[in-house]
Amino acid sequence: MAVEKTAEKAAQKSAEKAAEKAGAGEKLALGRAINASLRRALEEDPKVLVMGEDVGKLGGVFRVTDGLQKDFGESRVIDTPLAESGIVGTAIGLALRGYRPVVEIQFDGFVFPAYDQIVTQLAKMHARALGKVKLPVVIRIPYGGGIGAVEHHSESPESLFAHVAGLKVVSPSNASDAYWMLQQAVQSDDPVIFFEPKRRYWDKAEVNTEAIPGPLHKARVVREGTDLTLVAYGPMVKLCQEVAAAAAEEGKSLEVVDLRSVSPLDFDTVQASVEKTGRLVVVHEAPVFFGSGAEIAARITERCFYHLEAPVLRVGGYHAPYPPARLEEEYLPGLDRVLDAVDRALAY
Repeated sequence: MAVEKTAEKAAQKSAEKAAEKAGAGEKLALGRAINASLRRALEEDPKVLVMGEDVGKLGGVFRVTDGLQKDFGESRVIDTPLAESGIVGTAIGLALRGYRPVVEIQFDGFVFPAYDQIVTQLAKMHARALGKVKLPVVIRIPYGGGIGAVEHHSESPESLFAHVAGLKVVSPSNASDAYWMLQQAVQSDDPVIFFEPKRRYWDKAEVNTEAIPGPLHKARVVREGTDLTLVAYGPMVKLCQEVAAAAAEEGKSLEVVDLRSVSPLDFDTVQASVEKTGRLVVVHEAPVFFGSGAEIAARITERCFYHLEAPVLRVGGYHAPYPPARLEEEYLPGLDRVLDAVDRALAY
């Protein structure tokens, strides 16, 4: 009897631990979270397909799709020719036949051969058909720098797509958002450009796969503050959190907002933060010139004119071709450049 009670207690304790772990979630790297999300989408909907260069046998150059073809077969996880325009064009045709293709563009700079298909067909078909045709296509694009890659492997073209009506453009900054935002993108009846910050693929965070996610296009305050608002998305959110931590050591209280979505853009959350802090610095890897930060700066200046204590400042890449790997740290926003913008805004 004593042995049975001991065993019962041990089983109960084990169950409690398992429940606690399930509630808290599992720690996953961002790349693995995307893999888990794709796996779930493939399991739950036979119409979901994964397509792209080397996504099958190789598992992708970053191994994000590793194991999916082995488990779901070559008709669900498809290795395509090296032809981005053909990949996206095929995905459009499949979507017209009721499938939900998830396309991988191997690197950010490789998307341009498919740009015509994306902006003239994928983005326009729903409006052209007066709403009768839906194109539930997700285009996954690893983007941004910080990995020491060669030319055409470290660009940030998100503003080009955000400018095109008919496309949704999103970028997660952490593993949990990567998992859930991809789920929501796959379920969306509209085309979604899903920008994955490749330098964050190995950053780990808790992912609760049983959680109820918030809206796909809702920004999130990831750090509270009172003196200034830092706004970022994708790879720069982590940097802004580091900036806020460094500024706190000097007695400055910075609020960090993760946009999560570039189009549509949640101006309401940014506005509420700026009305509280009175100052705004926008940070992204893409060039500042005609970047997404320009639209945020203009819109927030219109909405918060009487709350602003300083001009809205922007920190980003330079208006120049992405440099060789040895120089990319000079090109990309870093801690010192963002802190300098913070100091300039606080000096007003």
